[in-house]
Amino acid sequence: MSGALARRMADIAPFHVMALLARARELEAAGRSIIHMEIGEPDFPTAEPIITAGQWALAKGCTRYTPAAGLPELRQAISRHYREQYRVEVPDQRILVTPGASGALQLATAVWVNPGDRVLLADPGYPCNRHFVRLVEGEAVGIPVGPETGYQLTAGLVEQYWDARTAAVLLASPANPTGTVVPPEELAAIVATVEARGGRVIMDEIYHGLVYGAALQTALAYSDQTFVVNSLSKFYGMTGWRLGWLVAPEDSVGAAEKLAQNLFLAASTPAQHAALAAFTPEAQAIFAARRQEFQARRDFLLPALRELGFVIPVTPDGAFYLYADCGRFTDDSYDFTLRLLDEAGVAITPGIDFGRHRANRHVRFAYTSAISQLAEGVERLRRALRN
Repeated sequence: MSGALARRMADIAPFHVMALLARARELEAAGRSIIHMEIGEPDFPTAEPIITAGQWALAKGCTRYTPAAGLPELRQAISRHYREQYRVEVPDQRILVTPGASGALQLATAVWVNPGDRVLLADPGYPCNRHFVRLVEGEAVGIPVGPETGYQLTAGLVEQYWDARTAAVLLASPANPTGTVVPPEELAAIVATVEARGGRVIMDEIYHGLVYGAALQTALAYSDQTFVVNSLSKFYGMTGWRLGWLVAPEDSVGAAEKLAQNLFLAASTPAQHAALAAFTPEAQAIFAARRQEFQARRDFLLPALRELGFVIPVTPDGAFYLYADCGRFTDDSYDFTLRLLDEAGVAITPGIDFGRHRANRHVRFAYTSAISQLAEGVERLRRALRN
């Protein structure tokens, strides 16, 4: 035995933003005021109906394991959600409740991707997606995308990059870090292109509720062979509760459940009982009001950053991110974010966390703070960028 770490670890990069966050905490401990625009976590507390449901579950002793696929009542509630929100019938037997969307992505990639298989993804994109592919010994193929396609893959790009080793395409709509969506007609074309080649689409719909124009249709409307991942973290504001779900094609449900038994046995039982309240009218009204607030933040921050000289060519349709070209100021996005943190007290995320394509010329702003905080951050940036 060599005593060395597994080779895959060399290909799994850390989040550079975590070093920035640690530095921000140091500065705050020393008395500095820091404006946080780096973390992709809603600043709102968990909605009261969910907290009440969680407290009730604990008081009733609902702390034993659930089935590996999740609490039956929660799977049924998610099934009703697809029927009511999207007019799509998704049997609850195809829904697996997971420890966050990360658990769902891990199941989908492990069930479908063989060692050496290629999975096509957009670059820039959420870094964990490519790392999950690497974890199962697949090859994540980042396809450079830009404003001309809304930073999203297209059916034409899928055709161009597909080869005999390609097994899947992983999409995110709305996407992190860009906030852009895949147009409905393009999504339908991508699904058809992939399935005609014997592959599958793995669809990240984590930010689906946070859309500021026309509501999105789920990829399940275009095919029941698609793996769809969702989360209770972003729209539902349950980040620390660690809950998500996977809708698996019928022929993959048994394998996904078997894998769930072995990987994590089951998601948190109290969290699953609490999540039942997320689908009530009372909670949905709270989420709708918060979505309006996120849109107001976007509509404030987007023109303000453009005025400062950041180039944001595409107005994001969802999530709570702005992906900005900072090439006017730097060709080293990581060094740039460190300087802004130290000099201006503003924390943002370097583009190198999201891929390789022009990553050193981009940064991500998260509008997960109140407009008053965003306004202060903009003013600090204005002063720092003049120097």
